[in-house]
Amino acid sequence: MAEKLKEFYLEKAVPNLMEQFEYDNVHQVPKLVKVTVNRGLGEASQNAKALESSISELSIITGQRPVVTRAKKAIAGFKIREGMPVGVMVTLRSERMYAFLNRLINLVLPRIRDFRGVSPRSFDGRGNYTLGLREQLIFPEVSYDSIDQIRGMDITVVTTASTDEEGRALLKELGMPFRDN
Repeated sequence: MAEKLKEFYLEKAVPNLMEQFEYDNVHQVPKLVKVTVNRGLGEASQNAKALESSISELSIITGQRPVVTRAKKAIAGFKIREGMPVGVMVTLRSERMYAFLNRLINLVLPRIRDFRGVSPRSFDGRGNYTLGLREQLIFPEVSYDSIDQIRGMDITVVTTASTDEEGRALLKELGMPFRDN
């Protein structure tokens, strides 16, 4: 699965991007660096069972065990002490990154109800794209019976593109379904 997306990138996307942006060298073509999947726990940070279920869900979804992110300082208004778990995150690179991105584009996004495409405006100014998902049930690996609460996640695709236009063109070549605004 991952090989197909990587082969497609090398054989089809690179020549198209070189032609579109008139690059002189193949190393100027933007490429994927990593994909990070991040989930904040919110009020579930006091609940150890919610932390464990988030860890197991993200490891099922990504195929890699997530890292627990902890609070750097105490915030009394949010009832957070220093060192408390506040989220979980996974960083995917190389083969796992391509496999996850392939599943996200071809299986997961079309399963969203009333899906008309992802926003083309969610770039950060440096060619990286962030996408927020409201629920984990759109992933086919997660069964409805195994979840205790519906939680969303943020997925960030980090590229070597220097502008949003180059990043958008790269993701469009890889099949990301951007909507027309």
